[in-house]
Amino acid sequence: MDEQALMGLNPNADACYRQRALAYFEQLKESLDGWEVCAQALAKGVYSDDHVKFFCFQVLEHQIKFRHGSLTAAQQQLIRDTLMKWLQAQLMNVHPEKPFIRNKAAQVLALTFVMEYLTLWPKFFFDILNLVGLNPNGVDIYLRTLMAIDAEVVDRDILHSPEETRRNTLIKDSMRGQCIPALVESWFQILQTYQHTHSELTCQCLEVVGAYVSWIDLNLIANDRFVNLLLSQMSMEELREEACDCLFEIVNKGMDPVDKTKLVESLCQVLQSAGFFNIEQEEDVDFLAKFSRLVNGMGQSLVLSWTKLSKMGDVKVSAEALRAVEAKVPLMLQLLIHEDDDISANIVGFCYDYLHVLKQLPALNEQQKTNVEAIMLAVMNKLKYDDEYNFENEGEDEAMFVEYRKQLKMLLDRLAQVSPELLLEAVHRVFNATMQNWQTVQFMEVEVAIRLLYMLGEALPASHGAHFSGDTTKTSTLQSMMRTLVSCGVSEYQHSSVTLEFFETAVRYDKFFLVEPQHIPSVLMAFLDHRGLRHSSPKVRSRVAYLFSRFIKTLHKHMNAFIEDILSRIQDLLELAPPENGFPALLSSDDQLFMFETAGVLIVNGESPAERKQALMRSLLTPLMEAFRMLLAKLPQEAGDERQAVLADCLNILKIYMYIIINKNDKNTTKLVKL
Repeated sequence: MDEQALMGLNPNADACYRQRALAYFEQLKESLDGWEVCAQALAKGVYSDDHVKFFCFQVLEHQIKFRHGSLTAAQQQLIRDTLMKWLQAQLMNVHPEKPFIRNKAAQVLALTFVMEYLTLWPKFFFDILNLVGLNPNGVDIYLRTLMAIDAEVVDRDILHSPEETRRNTLIKDSMRGQCIPALVESWFQILQTYQHTHSELTCQCLEVVGAYVSWIDLNLIANDRFVNLLLSQMSMEELREEACDCLFEIVNKGMDPVDKTKLVESLCQVLQSAGFFNIEQEEDVDFLAKFSRLVNGMGQSLVLSWTKLSKMGDVKVSAEALRAVEAKVPLMLQLLIHEDDDISANIVGFCYDYLHVLKQLPALNEQQKTNVEAIMLAVMNKLKYDDEYNFENEGEDEAMFVEYRKQLKMLLDRLAQVSPELLLEAVHRVFNATMQNWQTVQFMEVEVAIRLLYMLGEALPASHGAHFSGDTTKTSTLQSMMRTLVSCGVSEYQHSSVTLEFFETAVRYDKFFLVEPQHIPSVLMAFLDHRGLRHSSPKVRSRVAYLFSRFIKTLHKHMNAFIEDILSRIQDLLELAPPENGFPALLSSDDQLFMFETAGVLIVNGESPAERKQALMRSLLTPLMEAFRMLLAKLPQEAGDERQAVLADCLNILKIYMYIIINKNDKNTTKLVKL
């Protein structure tokens, strides 16, 4: 081999050496027999450098992938011999190869398997198992190869051509008939042999079992011998999470609904007897997150069984499945209410499906009503922010909580479908209790109380937002809560999350002010003062600018008495910040768009005489036109490209402002403007 070219494989090598190595790689790939040099180097262990070994495997991989069909029988045999000799050498190594070498070797073995198993190498697994036995280095490569084969043959996330799909189906069929029992036996022996001495190998093996269980005969795994071993490993600190994942895959396997119910019930019985349902005694939150996922899988499997059996009309067996579902609800609730959000999030799927079952029942019994109320209370409690949430600089943790909140909202929407009366009553109770003492309650309690009122707007939908007409119970309750919200003074609460929720809710239920317009002045003032557009937080000011424009658009017919006062109060927010003054404006240019649009809506829809409207519109547009003319005249005088670009941006913004005012408000707006 070209030793100088090989020097370029080192990441720290000079560019010229790296270029030469790349050229050499291409040369060996294209050569009809150049790859054989790499095969011999691997078989004989010629090189100790990891990068050279990886390079040799890459060359071999290319030949198998793209030229296997054109190789002679002798060359194909050379590849098999090379791989088996390299594998045999690993059994003797005191120090195993680096993980990236082992992974690449596993990929090459898997690729060879896919190409040759059906025709040239039917004893692939038996040859490997006979060679490696229970040697830890050999077992490691064997397990990595199985995962690589899963990626090539089974993984549904990888797109395959129709021809590859047919081939993969044939491979799986052949494996089921020829070698799967032997593979399962090897997994059992590995799990049993290394569970106390080599946790990494044991976890690898559990991952393999979890990957293969979806398409092999479940009876090979779901038997006393295997399940008891997995359950014992759920009590071992280093293995328990992977064992939990493995059981999840077993439970998740598609099968007959009656058999699935029996499997889940027997597994639950054993888990409960072993004390795993006593989650209040468990301190390992990482394990509990996995356990919650397992319980979620068991619960969803039982719901699916109930659904299938109900459709089949088997009343007796479907009733048994429903009883099995209901029996898991107390555990589900414990996990849902857990203080760790990951644990709670992992059980939401089962909770959602259970509510869907209740929705389909003709009537709820007392226990089911109790369950619904317990889920409501859990959701309301878990919606709360914690003390560590960073509102001004939201990062990954905050983004995860926002996603978790979306899941909880789905549960709330489902609760509304199951029992809208219960939900409305529960929210009303929590909201009133909180608003009565908002001055002494923590921000997260106040925010979630208002948030729940906000969420009712989607959970209890109304045509075109008409929440205050129709069903008397619903309208009077919502009206009462809105009246409390805008009159209890909570808009003064000193936390940005509460402030934003107040304005979001006022705008969501803006039609409340059509029913009780006497509350408009106090809410307008909240929008216009330190609580809204003058808030210390740029984030709050920005959102309020948008919400204010929506509020005015809906209620413009009720604004006549306030138009000139509003325009006076927002006048400084409509002033243009010159690009050179360097002072931060209260609102960004995007936020100002909403303010100009709002001003235009107020003027155009007001009841003032035409002359007064014209004067107001002129006062709004004149500064924009003057600024536009000034910047346009300045543009050619600027020498630097960067400065010209800044001025051009300002001109574009001004054009948009004027378009928003003139074109978006009313087709007759231009009649008011005679400049």
